[in-house]
Amino acid sequence: MTSTSTTTSGTRSNHMREISQRALQALPAAEWAAIEPVVAEIEQLKRDRNAVVLAHNYMTPDIFHTVADVGGDSLALAQAGARTDANVIVMAGVHFMAETAKILSPDRTVLIPDLRAGCSLASSITATDIKLLRDKHPGVPVVTYVNTTADVKAASDICCTSANVVAVVESLGVPRVLLLPDRYLAANVAEQTDVEIIAWEPGACEVHERFTGAQMRELRAIHGADLAIVAHPECPTDVTAEADFVGSTSAMGNWIGANPKRRIALITECSMADNLAADHPDTTWVRSCNLCPHMKRITLMGIRDALAHERHAVEVDAAVISGARRALDAMLAVGRRENVPSRGAV
Repeated sequence: MTSTSTTTSGTRSNHMREISQRALQALPAAEWAAIEPVVAEIEQLKRDRNAVVLAHNYMTPDIFHTVADVGGDSLALAQAGARTDANVIVMAGVHFMAETAKILSPDRTVLIPDLRAGCSLASSITATDIKLLRDKHPGVPVVTYVNTTADVKAASDICCTSANVVAVVESLGVPRVLLLPDRYLAANVAEQTDVEIIAWEPGACEVHERFTGAQMRELRAIHGADLAIVAHPECPTDVTAEADFVGSTSAMGNWIGANPKRRIALITECSMADNLAADHPDTTWVRSCNLCPHMKRITLMGIRDALAHERHAVEVDAAVISGARRALDAMLAVGRRENVPSRGAV
């Protein structure tokens, strides 16, 4: 008994040392010292509940580099949610991501630390809107961004993420599609495919739509020709036209790793650059970002309380799960086919 207890204690100590090493690459020592007890408590709760924490790239570094078991973009989190054998999934992200995890793992308990963590895109369209669009465009497939509610996914033919949207659109083998709800993503996809893209005009990400092409040109004027602008495809087209690379959050990270530059302007949510900085210490980051108020509702204390009190459980109606699962499975079958230029390409 003593030997087993000692071994277990040693394993846990080693695990916390590993977390500490990661944390100190991303956080000031004083900040890590302040949050270490909370992180240790969360890790114990994860063991007690057989739980995993899935963290989106927009989580703050104190979450992303400590308690996250899986970190990544929406597609990576969806794939992780589909294959996990944990009893409990804590979604360190926004509500549609928690719903997606529940759809793909309906027998698991899915928790979101703050029910207010919403999304401007998800709130911009409803299943009723999808029906009206189908009536207006009969026979045209509906491709919905994963940044939507479960009801909207269930009313769709297939889902997509920013990582595989072009591949999803072209996989359907049709001359035109409805691509919903992000009008800027739709416009950027339209420039990459011969498939006619019908967009939903009210939809936009409140983080990315605030960037402008004029801001990008000003950044180049200030920082010089060696500045690399790396943008998310939810940005307006006048922004992406100025960028050296446009891609999903995971692809942006991969591009930066393959194409080192002295200065990088990451045109997306602020925490993305904070998290990448730990992996690219020699990169100079030009801070030109916008905060997502919804993502920032997720905190370490909120994750701890979600695990301690098993709140807030996300539930999705069984009939909705069936339709949404069909659309998500179709997306997952396409997988990630994002083109990331090799080293030296721009």
